[in-house]
Amino acid sequence: MSRRYDCSEPMERTRGIAEAVSAVRRGELIVLPTDTVYGVGADAFTPPAVTALLDAKGRGREMPPPVLVGSVRAATALVEDLGTYGQDLIDEFWPGALTLVCRANPNLMWDLGETKGTVAVRMPMHELAVELLKETGPLAVSSANLSGQQAARNVDEAEKMLGDTVAVYLDGGVSGHADPSTIIDLTGPVPRLLRAGAVPEDKIRSVVGVLLTDEDEPDEPDAAGEPDASAKATAAAESAVLSLTKEQNPGAPDAPAEPVSDEPPAKPSLTKGESAGTRDTPAEGPADTAEPATDPPPDPAAGR
Repeated sequence: MSRRYDCSEPMERTRGIAEAVSAVRRGELIVLPTDTVYGVGADAFTPPAVTALLDAKGRGREMPPPVLVGSVRAATALVEDLGTYGQDLIDEFWPGALTLVCRANPNLMWDLGETKGTVAVRMPMHELAVELLKETGPLAVSSANLSGQQAARNVDEAEKMLGDTVAVYLDGGVSGHADPSTIIDLTGPVPRLLRAGAVPEDKIRSVVGVLLTDEDEPDEPDAAGEPDASAKATAAAESAVLSLTKEQNPGAPDAPAEPVSDEPPAKPSLTKGESAGTRDTPAEGPADTAEPATDPPPDPAAGR
């Protein structure tokens, strides 16, 4: 039976986080607020929990969930390489609504689905989410909705769709805003915009200089007629983040537009200034999360 905690009350918040951590370590699902929309999360290092997350949403393995982290250190433990621009983008926009697609650390024992060796990772700008993530470690997190439905902006909407498939619901009030996270693919030699979102394209360009978009011509095949390595890497990354591109692909089965609420968006409770210390604070990495704990969006999930 599901349990729900009102995190606006200090005692309930403390109990809720503790119960959510315990649920994650048991391989169960939780719902949490983020700076985009509500997300449904599971331990990223427990394959049956990730499978349960996809089943609860009505998704297949071809739409793997992104991963949310509570610190930059936790993120760097998950990826093989941030590339030339990854650290600069993190320094400028994390915590916040920027999802980075990187080559996954090949030594990690996890199974997020058909990622083709990539991982989409983000550190949200949401105090409750980050506090939880520091306890659980990385969480596989997708928007808290059934496939084909609008992403939940409050816990009531999430509970109505997901019901008892979720063990713990953390109620953080109205969450998120109209824009999903911006998604940048860093698996090739030049960063590529996979989804426009809350972080404007011009601000991304101010950091990376050159940014490929859908308007750019595809790479020419090589002498053998095969796409070059950049094209292959981009194709793999795009496949790995299908679950994050709802708003930009209305024809997809799980592509509901981000709901636009009449209520003013909730202001993030975590600021970049406050997050500076987060980068220096050791976070639970994959070794800590090998015990039944953790999961990371999408966002738009936007959470991905």
